[in-house]
Amino acid sequence: QVQLGESGGGLVQAGASLRLSCAASGRTFSSYTMGWFRQAPGKVREFVAAISWSFDSTYYADSLKGRFLISRDNAKNTVFLQMNSLKPEDTAVYYCAADTRRSTYYSNNRIYPSGYDYWGQGTQVTVSS
Repeated sequence: QVQLGESGGGLVQAGASLRLSCAASGRTFSSYTMGWFRQAPGKVREFVAAISWSFDSTYYADSLKGRFLISRDNAKNTVFLQMNSLKPEDTAVYYCAADTRRSTYYSNNRIYPSGYDYWGQGTQVTVSS
C-alpha cells in the first residue's frame, strides 16, 4: 500500500517558478519509478516527467524539457517537480504517480498513465498571463 500526496501548487504569474512535492507514506518508493502527470479541464492526462529507481535516469515530455526538472529524495520518500518559466498553458492539476509493478521498466510505459498503479490527489497549478 502506497499513499501519495502532492503539495506546492498555487496561483502564479507567467514566468514564475514553482516546486511541487510528492510525499509518500507506507512502503518506501526508493525502488519505484515515479512520474508526474498533469490534466487540464477537458483534456487527457498528460505525461510531464519521470525518474527511474536507479542511475538517476530522468525523462521529460519533449515540450517541457529544459523548463521542468524532476528529482527525488529516497530517504524522505519524496519526489519533486521544479517548474520554471511557467506559462498559462501549464495550468492544470498536477499528479504524482508511482509504478510499484515495474511496468515502466519498458520505456514506452513511462509516458502513459497506465504505467503507474498509485496516484496522488493532485495539486492545482494556475498560471495567469
